[in-house]
Amino acid sequence: MLISVALGQVLSLLICGIGLTSKYLSEDFHANTPVFQSFLNYILLFLVYTTTLAVRQGEENLLAILRRRWWKYMILGLIDLEANYLVVKAYQYTTLTSIQLLDCFVIPVVILLSWFFLLIRYKAVHFLGIFVCILGMGCMAGADVLVGRHQGAGENKLLGDLLVLGGATLYGISNVWEEYIIRTLSRVEFLGMIGLFGAFFSGIQLAIMEHKELLKVPWDWQIGLLYVGFSACMFGLYSFMPVVIKKTSATSVNLSLLTADLYSLFCGLFLFHYKFSGLYLLSFFTILIGLVLYSSTSTYTAQDPRVYKQFRNPSGPVVDLPSAAQVEPSVTYTSLGQETEEEPHVRMA
Repeated sequence: MLISVALGQVLSLLICGIGLTSKYLSEDFHANTPVFQSFLNYILLFLVYTTTLAVRQGEENLLAILRRRWWKYMILGLIDLEANYLVVKAYQYTTLTSIQLLDCFVIPVVILLSWFFLLIRYKAVHFLGIFVCILGMGCMAGADVLVGRHQGAGENKLLGDLLVLGGATLYGISNVWEEYIIRTLSRVEFLGMIGLFGAFFSGIQLAIMEHKELLKVPWDWQIGLLYVGFSACMFGLYSFMPVVIKKTSATSVNLSLLTADLYSLFCGLFLFHYKFSGLYLLSFFTILIGLVLYSSTSTYTAQDPRVYKQFRNPSGPVVDLPSAAQVEPSVTYTSLGQETEEEPHVRMA
């Protein structure tokens, strides 16, 4: 349980690094280039993971994967890219507090998608942990208002709020899809395909929407170092998140990421001279208590052979199942500990 919580906090610290470098780029150097920053990350993923797939042999080769599943990864790459873009764009229109609160919408999205598509079932303690985490997030937003840290309001708050909700929905879809792929296929395949299609689509979007902003960037060694730091944190986040999701779940990871804003705040107390409130500490420990509650027991998966479909072999041979009257769904309990097998098995009655 404690390892699960600790792994999630590593992801939060990486997001804190992403936020700090982005803040320096946009506010100190006026480099508003969210698409270019995403493009750098996708290029790194392409160089490391896509090339790894390219040199593999057999069914795990890049061309073999593209022949079977190219359109699925193309859609996933678009979803991942636009989720990042919508949330970053929202900062121009709405307040920081609204973004923090509305970004929690990713949690119910992940829960619903996991319930219907991954067949994950939750217990009462899981919902209690989720409620406590969101309560801690609300406490942080209240502290922001009290100390006057609700900056960022633009000329169209409704548009900004809708952008956040759209980005949170896409994040939820991307995270659940990621969990499905890494449990049925492999982490390297997921990251390699995201790097390939993410680099392709972000390159097109960069050329169309952001090339003028990129030309305005006052390039020097400091800006270059900030871009390197951002890319390193983002690459680390993308590389490490599948490991944490496989050991826990997409829902647990998104609950853990709620503390990322608090880590950014604690750094901002020294770097940007933010005002401090005791409610921030209360918020932090409330979220951690919620995470411990959620991680204290395992979820379980109801696997019904009538609805469960393997992602791996869509064109494989058809397997005859017993008649509907003879088929009974089975229930398999999952563990938060280390898995001893690479691939999950579907047990059929």
